[in-house]
Amino acid sequence: MSAFAEDPPEPPSNDFFRLIVENSEDLFAVLDLDGRRLYNSPSYAQLFGDIDHMKGSDSFAEIHPEDRESVKAAFRETVQTGHSHRLSFRFVLADGVIRVMESCGVLIRSSQGTPLRVVVVSRDVTERMKSEEKIYNLAFYDALTQLPNRRLLSDRLEQAMAASKRSGEHGAVMLLDLDNFKALNDIHGHNMGDALLKEVGRRITTCLRETDTVARFGGDEFVLVLGQLEKDRAESNIQANVVAEKVREILAKPYVLKQQTIGGAESELTYHCSASIGVVLFINHEFSIEDVLKQADIAMYQAKRAGRNSIQYYDPKASSSKR
Repeated sequence: MSAFAEDPPEPPSNDFFRLIVENSEDLFAVLDLDGRRLYNSPSYAQLFGDIDHMKGSDSFAEIHPEDRESVKAAFRETVQTGHSHRLSFRFVLADGVIRVMESCGVLIRSSQGTPLRVVVVSRDVTERMKSEEKIYNLAFYDALTQLPNRRLLSDRLEQAMAASKRSGEHGAVMLLDLDNFKALNDIHGHNMGDALLKEVGRRITTCLRETDTVARFGGDEFVLVLGQLEKDRAESNIQANVVAEKVREILAKPYVLKQQTIGGAESELTYHCSASIGVVLFINHEFSIEDVLKQADIAMYQAKRAGRNSIQYYDPKASSSKR
């Protein structure tokens, strides 16, 4: 052996691990087999303030009631089998603030294999979750109305078509365009136009079921997707017409629009704006998403030509009509 060979490194001491734990931003907890706290790292002070009172307390007490049982079940399984779980759940702090935690528990056994305690390492991922939600909303929702955008609309329509294939039930797509929107923008400005679009989205939503979708298609156009109608086409046509008429009527009611003037005062405008609505029924994947939307668009322009503030169903004979 070489005279210059190095001795093997010493294993890290308990002091070494304690130094890591007590200076980490992650949250370290040692729990007994019932989930009572035996130790909490100093990082817990960022959530609980003084941590001296935590010893012996129930580690599940601050977990949101809707998440508590699933966390308890995972903890029991870790104690019984040694299997670790990585979980996300909500913590409710003393002041009512909710934080989202991500945790993983590890079972510690004695030299004879007897379960002794559980070490849980947690991280506050609230800000990360907010950032991810913001990115998701930017990708799939219209920034003005907070309704689904074209991208999410395509996904919802694909889901509705897939459900139609399984059930044999019809669905409907409605494309509507506001009849007197450009004049509002031109005369009163885009702020008033934006206020109208938000109110239009809100009114349409009140006419739909939770399973239906309304999306802002662009500009002053909106698309509605109705699923789970009837297997019979004539009955589905009646159901879709009831919804379309309800939407037409509610959008034709006067709008009271408000905005702040440059001087800080609030101005108010009562505006009248109706909608032209094109409707097309679909079943299964008889037509592509693009074709169904095109058919609804054609029907909507038929409604425009019919005098506006009206509902028209897609007529294949008019497929070559121009706007």
